[in-house]
Amino acid sequence: MSEINLDLKKLTNKIILLAHSGGVDSCVLGDILIRSKIKFSVAHCNFQLRGEESDNDLLFVKKWCKKNRIKFYYKLFNLIDYKLKNKKGIQESARDLRYKWFNHLTTNKGFDYLVTAHHLNDQFETFLINVSRSSGIFGLVGIPESNKLLRPLLNVTKMQILDYAKKNNLEWREDSSNTSKDYFRNIIRHQVVKPFENHKPKTLENFKKTLAHLKDAQEFISHQFDKLKKELFIEKNKHIYIEIESLKKIKPLSFSLHHFFSPKGFNSKEVEKLVFSSPGKLILSKKYRLIRDRKYLILSALLKKEINEIVIDLDKKNLKLPIPIKWEYIPNLETKAHKNNEVFLDRETLKSPISLRKYKNGDYFYPSGMKGKKLLSKFFKDEKYSLLDKEEQWLLCSNGEIVWIIGKRCDNRFLARPNTKNKLLMRDLR
Repeated sequence: MSEINLDLKKLTNKIILLAHSGGVDSCVLGDILIRSKIKFSVAHCNFQLRGEESDNDLLFVKKWCKKNRIKFYYKLFNLIDYKLKNKKGIQESARDLRYKWFNHLTTNKGFDYLVTAHHLNDQFETFLINVSRSSGIFGLVGIPESNKLLRPLLNVTKMQILDYAKKNNLEWREDSSNTSKDYFRNIIRHQVVKPFENHKPKTLENFKKTLAHLKDAQEFISHQFDKLKKELFIEKNKHIYIEIESLKKIKPLSFSLHHFFSPKGFNSKEVEKLVFSSPGKLILSKKYRLIRDRKYLILSALLKKEINEIVIDLDKKNLKLPIPIKWEYIPNLETKAHKNNEVFLDRETLKSPISLRKYKNGDYFYPSGMKGKKLLSKFFKDEKYSLLDKEEQWLLCSNGEIVWIIGKRCDNRFLARPNTKNKLLMRDLR
């Protein structure tokens, strides 16, 4: 049947979608699937970049599917518009659109696997491209694997694919863009990989062995890092705390920081600089921020835009508030000792609007149990607040003035006295 022997057990009795370009790789994989009696459907992308040639590719795949009684899906894409809108390269844009549509099909049509015809030469090209980008060991293991995406030809060379196609009298389409020097991958393919194969025929076989060793190394290193991460990364209130002194002891530090933080979009050199900086510094990625606190690096999601101030009507109950606080009037009871999580206020001293808000630069209050006023920033410093603590601290205010640093300290001016007639008890229920 075939000189290409593939392990297709994973595809048996599964619902398969084959990505088919019309090229020799797709045609060979499609032929092997048919001969192996594996049922599948086909998806074809037309990016309309090569005019009539692109249209003929579509017609070729459609005809092939009809001949073999295979369900056919296709889609036309406006690649140039997407490229300009997202400021990406042609190949990256095509890959985005292609896999977005493939994922849509697999999800909505109930496919178990998407199958593509990537082969060993593609692996080698990806390896060399990643070397040129200084990707590190985790970028050198070639085309990434995926649970829903299978690539049965990854250990098969282009030469083997062409030999199979010729010996089995297969027809296929040639993509003229594969010879264009506008694409870096083509330069790698024609000016690096082919000369390698010509002078060192065992290059790809040796690369296959090297890649296997790299994958083993990656698996081992990842396992060690996962163990280390469980020890170092402590989750608290939706934030991750990493003890700085423990982090500094890891060798090699830069490599470790890259593994820990690059998935969150951080550069390892910037993280290392942050580790050895003074408290209060931070760096940002697209979705996260990393804060240098006194003892910890704190990893948190970027803040969503918050409401500046929430006005409270004390005559209403069960208001929807960002923190759980409750209040009640207790005109005839003795004033109890003030606790951090509850305060007795003199209702007559409170002026509208009564509100909840966060810290503003220049805020001050008159701390209970003390004389005179104190800057809130000084209070935060004395209480050893982290940047996150400051951001998450809610303030109860009366006409803009701080009444209660909720859960922490009350302002002396608003406290109920023994002779206060209209007492208001407020509780922090956290």
